[in-house]
Amino acid sequence: QVQLVESGGGLVQPGGSLRLSCAASGFSLGYFAIGWFRQAPGQEREGVSCIRSNDGGTYYEDSVKDRFTISRDNAKNTVYLQMNSLKPEDTAVYYCAQITRNNCINYVTRVGHWGQGTQVIVSS
Repeated sequence: QVQLVESGGGLVQPGGSLRLSCAASGFSLGYFAIGWFRQAPGQEREGVSCIRSNDGGTYYEDSVKDRFTISRDNAKNTVYLQMNSLKPEDTAVYYCAQITRNNCINYVTRVGHWGQGTQVIVSS
């Protein structure tokens, strides 16, 4: 049974940092790419970042490029999202997802399983 469990969300001031974790079970990170998504109140869910399974190559949406870093620990079957220089507009529920292939091409349309999400609030 595939499961994805996010953690690490919380309240942080603008300019601060958070590290989100996505613990995967029921499958190996070595075979599937993992994506991070977010959904702000009243808005559609959007892609944030993706990491390939084969070589660990990464992709970032323009809104988070140079501020967020996605990484993985295959031994722990866990993917991380380090978020720095956070802005109020980063406030959202963050989800990780198993992508139905080992690369990040069109990852936002190729989600196999979702996690339950973790809330991030950026506010002073």
